[in-house]
Amino acid sequence: MYNLIRFLQKHNFIILFVFLEALALVMLSRSHTFHRAALNHRTNTIAGSVYHINSDITNYFSLQQQNTRLQQQNADLLRKLALVQEMIPDPDSALRSQIFDFVPARVINNTVDLRNNYIIINKGFRDGVSKDMGIVSPDGVAGIIIGVSEHYATAMSLLHKHATLSVRFLNNDQIANLHWRGGDYHYAEVVDIPSHVIPNEGDTIVTSGHSFVFPEGLMVGTVAELIESERGNLNTARVKFQTNFGKLRNVYVVKNAHRNELDALSTIKTNE
Repeated sequence: MYNLIRFLQKHNFIILFVFLEALALVMLSRSHTFHRAALNHRTNTIAGSVYHINSDITNYFSLQQQNTRLQQQNADLLRKLALVQEMIPDPDSALRSQIFDFVPARVINNTVDLRNNYIIINKGFRDGVSKDMGIVSPDGVAGIIIGVSEHYATAMSLLHKHATLSVRFLNNDQIANLHWRGGDYHYAEVVDIPSHVIPNEGDTIVTSGHSFVFPEGLMVGTVAELIESERGNLNTARVKFQTNFGKLRNVYVVKNAHRNELDALSTIKTNE
C-alpha cells in the first residue's frame, strides 16, 4: 500500500494528464457524430487486431489438440472404409462384424537411409498394439509391428530387405509381391508379374488382402516403370511409394480382430 502511494505521488502529473486526455476524448466523441464515428472506428480496428493476434496465439497452442482430433477422425473414416469393404450378404445382418480397427499413433523415430529401416511409434500393448499388426500413413502402407513394450512399438518399415507385401494391380486385379531393393526410399519393385500382364505408367498398386495384416485396397503406390524380363517370363515393375517415408509423422496401427482365428487355421493347415 505504501509503495502504491509513493508511485501515485511520484507520477501524479502524468496520471492526471492521461486521465484528462481520456476524459477529453470521451467528451469530444459524445458531442460530435463525426468524432464519435472516427473514435469508434479506431477502437474497433485496434480491438480487431488484438483479437486476431490472440486468436492466432490460441490456435497455435491448440494445434496438438486439433491434430489429435483429426487423427481420431481419420481413424474413424478408415474403420468405416474397411467396414464397407467387408460388406457381404447375410440373412441375419446387412453387415458382417467389423474385422479391422485403426489406432492413431505418432512416429517418434524413423530411418530411411539404412538397408534395414525401422519405425518407432508412441503406442504399446497398453493401447492394444501387438506384434504383426500393420502400420499405415494417411497416404498408404508403411510397415509391420515387430516389437512392443508398454508404451511404444517398433515396426519393420517397408524399407527393409525382409519386408514383403502382397499387392494387386487395381486395373487388372493381378496379384504380385512388392520388395524394396535398397537405395532410393521413394521407390520399390513389384516382382513376379506374368509376361501377359502389361502394367502402364501411373497404374495404381493397392494391398491385395491376401494377408492377415492389412485390409484389401489400401494404397501402396503407382507404377513408374516396367522392367521386362530378358527371358520373357516374369517381369518387374518399379513402383513409387505413395507414402513419403522421409516425412512420416502421424500413422495408424491396423488391428485385425480375427487374427488369432486365422492364425489357428494356418497352423492346422501347416501341420497337415
